Amino acid sequence: MKNSVNLGFIGISGRGSGMLKELLSCDGVKVPAVCDKYEDRALNGKKIVEENAGYTPDVYLDYKELLKRDDLDGIVCCTTWITHARIAIDSMRAGKHVAIEVGGASDIEECWEMVRASEETGKFCMLLENCCYNRSEMALFNMVKQGLFGEIVHMQGGYQHDLRDEISLGRENRHGRLYNFQMRNGELYPTHQLGPISKVLGINRGNRYISLVSMASKARGLHEWIVNNKGEDYDLANYKFNEGDVVTTMIKCANGETVVLNHDCSLPRPYSRGYRIQGTKGIYMEDGETIYLEGISKENKEHWTHTWEEFYDDGYIDKYDHPLWKKYRQDGIHAGGHGGMDFLVLSAFVESVKVGSQPPIDVYDTATWMAITCLSEQSVAMGSLPVPVPDFTKGMWIDREPYRRGQFCLEEVCTDCFSKEELE
Repeated sequence: MKNSVNLGFIGISGRGSGMLKELLSCDGVKVPAVCDKYEDRALNGKKIVEENAGYTPDVYLDYKELLKRDDLDGIVCCTTWITHARIAIDSMRAGKHVAIEVGGASDIEECWEMVRASEETGKFCMLLENCCYNRSEMALFNMVKQGLFGEIVHMQGGYQHDLRDEISLGRENRHGRLYNFQMRNGELYPTHQLGPISKVLGINRGNRYISLVSMASKARGLHEWIVNNKGEDYDLANYKFNEGDVVTTMIKCANGETVVLNHDCSLPRPYSRGYRIQGTKGIYMEDGETIYLEGISKENKEHWTHTWEEFYDDGYIDKYDHPLWKKYRQDGIHAGGHGGMDFLVLSAFVESVKVGSQPPIDVYDTATWMAITCLSEQSVAMGSLPVPVPDFTKGMWIDREPYRRGQFCLEEVCTDCFSKEELE
């Protein structure tokens, strides 16, 4: 295992600049090269490294020039959604491990190309799905593995986030979401809750997604926001956006479970990922942070009714906290992006590069989760007909090679990889 790694960083927008700072705080990381096609952003990346690490990286405007370097162990890519796959493929073909930010795929073939590039080069591709390392999701994963929900039957989640200003002002702030909402119609941003759901359901390891159906509502939210905030003379005031305000996707699993995803970014609402776990022994719902576990939760004996408990206030989060989060909190939370899960997902990638072994979110996970977007578009376009989900493991989901155990593992809770203090 290497003590340190050199990583190139591509894409330094608002999200990229935050992730670059997080990456520099990971143990044993050096970033000798930064890149963005916009010069001001590339120079901002240089400044971030200088201010946070004390050295000056080389600056590139063309990522393919950066990939020619032979001193890089890996690449972190935080560019726009539609460029993630091609940069991942090029990075692996250039002999580098790669981590890419979240976002859906535009085409099934690019998902297959990522898989082929990884298999042929021996380099891995990890989707930086930070929600897999959120404290609540990890505690719930711990509870699932302890059998507290029984056999899992149904799960829900989504990306429900009022982004009307960010989307509508995409040209002004150089954000790619605008063009996707103009041109596409489907589950554009599936992985925030699909990632944790997939790990709970054992997708690509003993289970897989076999088909989906998507339906999109009409599109009204962005038009109304633009008229109210930019005026009727603004050139997009009468633009007919393609992306429905609410997109609902239903997925069927090989082992019989069902999954519902919701994409809801262009109407006024509080943020929620709408996480729901439902099994033969209980249920958890993110909205309201409520939980009910048969035989554990309080009962209203007088009226013979089940009673919701609060996941946080009634102590479930503390009792079932994942040991990784216990360790992180004991080490002293340095805050950072999204309450700590950005740091943890990047740390998982860095550890995998140091070891030179498959990450907790591998190329098969990456391809499967990203593929939901273009499959959803197909279903919507065909009047919500069912669409098959490809098996990117080519049958190996039935009997995969052993996963790498460790503190960042997302297949099981590896308690033996933590100290006694971190487990208490």
